[in-house]
Amino acid sequence: MPVTLITDLSDPRLHDYSHQTDVALKKARSAEHGIYIAESALVLERALRAGHTARSVLALGGTSSEAEALVGGDVPIFSGDGALLAELTGYVLHRGLIAAMNRPALPDPAQLLADARRIVIVENVADPTNLGAIFRSAGAIGADAVLVTPNCTDPFYRRAIRVSMGTVLQVPWTRTGDWPSTRALLDAHGFHVAALALTPDAVSLRDFDGAQHDRLALVLGAEGSGLTEAALAASDTVVQIPMKHGIDSLNVAAASAVAMWALG
Repeated sequence: MPVTLITDLSDPRLHDYSHQTDVALKKARSAEHGIYIAESALVLERALRAGHTARSVLALGGTSSEAEALVGGDVPIFSGDGALLAELTGYVLHRGLIAAMNRPALPDPAQLLADARRIVIVENVADPTNLGAIFRSAGAIGADAVLVTPNCTDPFYRRAIRVSMGTVLQVPWTRTGDWPSTRALLDAHGFHVAALALTPDAVSLRDFDGAQHDRLALVLGAEGSGLTEAALAASDTVVQIPMKHGIDSLNVAAASAVAMWALG
């Protein structure tokens, strides 16, 4: 399939890119589970390696050949200059290409926990940048899976995927239910639940021996408000990162990296 040079921004084949919000893409009726945007050749490669399917690719002129090498001849590739593509999408394609991808069906949480030893549970984190950074740490340091609560931002949002450098597409993840059902699921799979929070009874991360637990779940809370009472009640241990100079906490993404490394 030859590369198509864009001449008309009203072309219906470009609808996936035409100033679409993440929410609109998620609800797109043209795909069974919605659509997400993979930004950059690296992220597209990781998405394809994870088994996700591309609907089309939008590429700056110089990156068309790179897009062809990644998706082959069966996926439409549209190309144009930077100003034209920015007019179409509403943002500058700094990384040369973006691809509209079909969202996969999310796995059952029990399926992810079956063989996992170290997992991360993210409760109500609102900022896609923070969530993407948490996934990047999970991928780099070695979490086996990530569970996100119903009110957590979507890992498939463009900014979350971009900040994670595509690790959102590599680290197995899914949505979980309310805390009673989540705790029952963790119990069934033998997980010790460690919540990262500032409470009077919190144990220093230096003193908590994660190695004694064959299966460990680290729970991270929302920016500012931290973990809910329900999350704390569902935890076995509350841990905190020891601080100096009167500082009591780190950004949730930074804290996740420190805690994951210590408990890995």
